[in-house]
Amino acid sequence: MRQAPVAHHLLMPRRPGPLSPTQLSTAPLPAVHLARDFTAAHVRSCARDGTWIRVRPGAYLSTTEHPASTRDRDVALSRMIALARQSTVPLTFSHISAALLWGLPMVPGHEHTHVVQGSRPGTRGDRGVVRHRTTLHDEHRTRHNGLIVTTLERTVVDCLRMLPPLSGLIIADAALHVGADRTVCSQMLEQLAGSRGIIKAREVLALADEGAESPGETTVRFAALRMGLPVPETQIKVVTSSSTYWADLGWRGWRLLVEYDGRQKYADAATDVLLHERRRQESVEDAGWHVVRVMKEDLRTPGLLRRRLLRHVPTTAHAHLSRRPVLNSR
Repeated sequence: MRQAPVAHHLLMPRRPGPLSPTQLSTAPLPAVHLARDFTAAHVRSCARDGTWIRVRPGAYLSTTEHPASTRDRDVALSRMIALARQSTVPLTFSHISAALLWGLPMVPGHEHTHVVQGSRPGTRGDRGVVRHRTTLHDEHRTRHNGLIVTTLERTVVDCLRMLPPLSGLIIADAALHVGADRTVCSQMLEQLAGSRGIIKAREVLALADEGAESPGETTVRFAALRMGLPVPETQIKVVTSSSTYWADLGWRGWRLLVEYDGRQKYADAATDVLLHERRRQESVEDAGWHVVRVMKEDLRTPGLLRRRLLRHVPTTAHAHLSRRPVLNSR
């Protein structure tokens, strides 16, 4: 079993500054209360008054210690911790579960806990646990946060094979952003040639970009790629008369930039912050760039987003847009 921490220092984001907090959660694992460690009366009392919530049979999470804003992630992690403590044999967490343990973003499917086992899964067992029967080499597993988990690169490979393209791309972008080795991922895919999901995984990995600083930015890029636009560059440096700025993604040849605005970005923004953003955009546009701002709601209407982007793409390029069928696969 390989003991190797994530090499955060080996790959820094293109934009100056620390790693994006939306691509890597450094919060400690939640504390899990096992019923076997308390009296039955105490467990019933805590569950009844809402102090504890049940995360799996015989395991509870304290609601007072974990805010609602991180509840889904805390519950998913608590299920893994409880399962590891309750299991009589060592478990290797994999796929989405491994991604969460590495601190990567949540994607749909976190309601189940994924583990790798060498023997055939039984017909009866915990419905909340997905057991993958596969051969896992020792170098593809490590220990992280006190639990046995697939390595960061193997986690990427497993997620790319199993998940729909967008979810797989979100995991791959985030993993590359925090230090996953793309070459190692590619080599693992070669070793797994012929198994299910390999072709999709290869194509999505080729589109992954360590410059994405949030799942929202990945989702915007995915939408553009799905439209058939050329692969955009991420974290574009824009020098203006007033300052130097960094745009989320875009196409230099078309002088087109796309900025993803998460709702939280402006949730508590003061007037001077909003004014700064306005002046920033004016400065970038004065430098000869087109700027398309995208919010989460815009991604629900791909036709409108397509029109907004193509408005700034030369008409001569429209006929050369190349759709990517793999991005429409499951």
